[in-house]
Amino acid sequence: MILALPSRANSSTNILLIEDNDISRQLMSEYLKYCGYNVLELPGGSAFETSIAAFQPDLILLDLKLPDVDGFTLLQQVQQHPEWLHIPIIVVSAFAFQSDQQRALSLGARRYLVKPVKLVQLERSIQEELAQ
Repeated sequence: MILALPSRANSSTNILLIEDNDISRQLMSEYLKYCGYNVLELPGGSAFETSIAAFQPDLILLDLKLPDVDGFTLLQQVQQHPEWLHIPIIVVSAFAFQSDQQRALSLGARRYLVKPVKLVQLERSIQEELAQ
């Protein structure tokens, strides 16, 4: 696998990563940190609102199947806070059904990536969303 070179331009970019699978969360987090991003990891959604307020993410990576709250519910919570609507959300989920993808996109997700995701593809998607 070819890894992207770290970018110093990413050093002020905050990414909130919500993923319950420890291995997936650690792998994505370490790669994103290697790329120069500041990453806050959450294993579930219970601290979602307080984390957004405190960390002020520039982008959110969201798994849909979480142990404590459904990822769709978190997307709905974002819709209830106009001050959060500018934050791009990329769903990274094992749910491959078209209906799940359509639902997430209708609830405000900007992109929907189906696991397993190549890390280079993930970082490219992040860069494209942040450039908009």
